Amino acid sequence: MPTYRLDFAYDGTGFHGYARQPRVRTVQGELETALFKLTGEVETAVAGRTDKGVHATAQVVSFATDRQLDTDRIVRSLNRQLAPEIAVSRLATVPGGFNARFSATSRAYTYLLLNRPTPDPFLAATSWHYETPVDVDRMNEGVGHLVGEHDFAAFCRKAGDRSTVRRLDSAVWSDRGNGLLAFDVAASSFCHQMVRSLVALAVEIGRGRVDPNEVPGILGSEDRQRAKGAAPAHGLTLVGVSY
Repeated sequence: MPTYRLDFAYDGTGFHGYARQPRVRTVQGELETALFKLTGEVETAVAGRTDKGVHATAQVVSFATDRQLDTDRIVRSLNRQLAPEIAVSRLATVPGGFNARFSATSRAYTYLLLNRPTPDPFLAATSWHYETPVDVDRMNEGVGHLVGEHDFAAFCRKAGDRSTVRRLDSAVWSDRGNGLLAFDVAASSFCHQMVRSLVALAVEIGRGRVDPNEVPGILGSEDRQRAKGAAPAHGLTLVGVSY
């Protein structure tokens, strides 16, 4: 049975997250409904489930079907059905063992923080407007303590008995100009709300409320109460998946 890889992007504003849920609009629900019309059957695996309001520029799903698909026609048809909120860039056959979730070796996210008094209507859906000035150097000093393999329980929303140990490969804040700051982070995988929690703590460090040298203690405590909550979802975008 042929296995297919589908690459796509979406604006998460109008969706209740990626995963299919009853009686609400989700990315998976819309995508699989459109695929069903074209293939008659589909069950997808996704590289990374995103929360309500989170976006993606480089999401990946895989699925198998006993039909031989005209990939170019399917891409055109999906875009006619799903645009502009969801845009498919590629559909291709892949080796049968490929799974968008389990074959992935790392995921990368970017969080945008608009740090200036004046908002920007063209960034409102994809960045957190935060007026209080923050210090990027302090923020980088703080998140630098998090790189490596650790138990990120202090930064993760509990999900049953699932492990919260993760390998954070990189975490860097940069200034893109005109008040727009970007947090680029990559890991083998992320637990629920982990990136948004890292952002929330970094902002507290950046404005001087938390010392960067407190981060190892917060991390080591494995105590969710010691982190500083979670940044708004709409500033977060899945920007890459490696295989």
